[in-house]
Amino acid sequence: MADITIALAGNQNCGKTTVFNRLTGSNQHVGNFPGVTVEQKTGKIRNFSSAVLVDLPGIYSLSPYTSEEVVTRDFIVKQHPQLIVNVVDATNIERNLYLSLQLMELQCPMVIALNMMDEVVESGNSIDVEKLSAYLKVPVVPISASKNEGIDDLISVMKKEVQKKEIPNPDFCKGEVHRAIHAIAHIIEDHAKEAGYPTRFASTKLVEGDEPMQKELSLHKDDLDIIEKIVSSMEDALHTDREAALADMRYSYIEEVVAVCVNKKNKSYAQERSEKLDRILTHKYLGIPLFLLIMLCIFYLTFGPIGGNLQALLEQGIDWTISSFNDLLVSWNISEWLRALLIDGVCQGVGSVLSFLPVIVVLFFFLSLLEDSGYMARVAFVMDKALRKIGLSGRSFVPMLIGFGCSVPAIMSARTLSSERDRKMTIVVTPFMSCSAKLPIYGMITAAFFPNYTALILISVYLIGILVAILSALLLKSTIFQGDPVPFVLELPAYRIPQPRSVFLHIWEKAKDFLRKAFTIIFIASVLIWFLQSFDMSFNYVSDSSQSILATIGSGLAHIFAPLGFDDWRASTALVTGITAKESVVSTLSVLTNTTSDAGLSAALQQIFTPVSAFAFLCFTVLYMPCVAAFAATRRELGSLKQAIFTACYQTGIAYIAAFVIYQLGTLLLG
Repeated sequence: MADITIALAGNQNCGKTTVFNRLTGSNQHVGNFPGVTVEQKTGKIRNFSSAVLVDLPGIYSLSPYTSEEVVTRDFIVKQHPQLIVNVVDATNIERNLYLSLQLMELQCPMVIALNMMDEVVESGNSIDVEKLSAYLKVPVVPISASKNEGIDDLISVMKKEVQKKEIPNPDFCKGEVHRAIHAIAHIIEDHAKEAGYPTRFASTKLVEGDEPMQKELSLHKDDLDIIEKIVSSMEDALHTDREAALADMRYSYIEEVVAVCVNKKNKSYAQERSEKLDRILTHKYLGIPLFLLIMLCIFYLTFGPIGGNLQALLEQGIDWTISSFNDLLVSWNISEWLRALLIDGVCQGVGSVLSFLPVIVVLFFFLSLLEDSGYMARVAFVMDKALRKIGLSGRSFVPMLIGFGCSVPAIMSARTLSSERDRKMTIVVTPFMSCSAKLPIYGMITAAFFPNYTALILISVYLIGILVAILSALLLKSTIFQGDPVPFVLELPAYRIPQPRSVFLHIWEKAKDFLRKAFTIIFIASVLIWFLQSFDMSFNYVSDSSQSILATIGSGLAHIFAPLGFDDWRASTALVTGITAKESVVSTLSVLTNTTSDAGLSAALQQIFTPVSAFAFLCFTVLYMPCVAAFAATRRELGSLKQAIFTACYQTGIAYIAAFVIYQLGTLLLG
């Protein structure tokens, strides 16, 4: 028997990903931030093994204004799922039901999962679920996904509805709009069936003026002229435009349903709390300074009392392990070159990166709290006006924010931007946001040169990345990507207390990715670097790494970086290996300096850099092309190798100029 396909659809931030995790047992991270789901996710439903659940992007309507709406609409129409599970936020039921009515027009069996019912009850409000189900003519199941309440009932109803195959047919079409839809339905019925669309849905889309639908139906010009006359007559009769007429019809029905089924006395506690906090956190003048202050505190705690102390403990453990392993190899009379490979190559390279795991975990613990609480959505709102001035849509903030975690998903998430101009421009500037892979580099440099000013150095590095992205956007806006950004609409979710499970999953996701890199890419890079710095061009083993193959290659590159202040061949070599993964910069310098401890590495770095050149080095690593994986994502999203190469060269060129200016000015001012 073929798998049953069930589509999970709903508004952004309605708890859809949490519902997906509860139904499938999946470990997808849940964020209290609109647009977390970038691509379709699938999973087997627990206690319903024959069914595959597909989590579609969050949308507000089925009009093709954004790529998320197109993805959802195409999936339901063309993949023919056996059931739609529509997740509805019970605390904001009026807005959520607008999408529900559109989904019903797709003529697919449907179940409404009425989520966040716990918040409705806590606020003293109530929803008559049976009456709501009777009005909408689809099953309605009350649930609270965050508390895992009602999920078993939902699965049971899903099983029944898959068997019943009952098509929803609510009667919410009235008046002039009703006449227009049915008049058009008679004209397009054959075309709609041939194209695979329900006639009612196709008619509604034509009333809206949906151009993609017109193309899909391949209508004759005479038919289109008749349809336009029908719609014009409707607009004249209602004294409004076509889209407003449809919206009014749907919301009139929703108001009628809510008046009978919902007893709403008070705002929910979450809404009241959110309004009070927003008076401060989204303040016209205080919003951005407060965000910077919060980030400064996070950096202080990450690299100071919490993350710094945990890192020191892990370093001691790694040093003891490497020392014990070395003693063991000596006692076994292992040959010198093999012992050097294992200790100086593998253990030092991987260990130097692994010691930064506590920093990664602590930073993403705090960032997860900000995201899951709903605060990051407020930051996007506050930043919208500023982003528009530099030629970017406020929607671009989402990829840029994701870029602080990893450039690859950030670049991929730019596909949700509806404007091609905004999408390409966002892809070019997003990698200037400092990703988590660069944290070990920051930790290494600040420990060696700025131990008393770690938080200030860190926030200045992040701000430089943001500033360069702004200046870069202004340049691109007036040259390659001329034009205006599209309008940005963002729903601000209510502030909620982050769920421990979600925070843990977010941290585990980042830690797992970091460990995977440490024991794959960093492992391979460390072995390769050890080999190249241990043998000369004739493949003779050398004790002096300055005579090695790597020194020969690095010395040639060092001249290029001399104006930036890092003319040592080891620094230029580390930057080259950083293209594979930014963590490789740390492991490369650790192997090349032949140090087994962070204290030893700090001392070695002070022989390679001055404080000014070290800061310039930091800034270069922030800005130059992120990694091979990011390059591949850029090529895939831009659809052109040439454009991807241009983007990488542009980013690296900007990094070179920025580091040059910082080093030359720093040297001039500080001597």
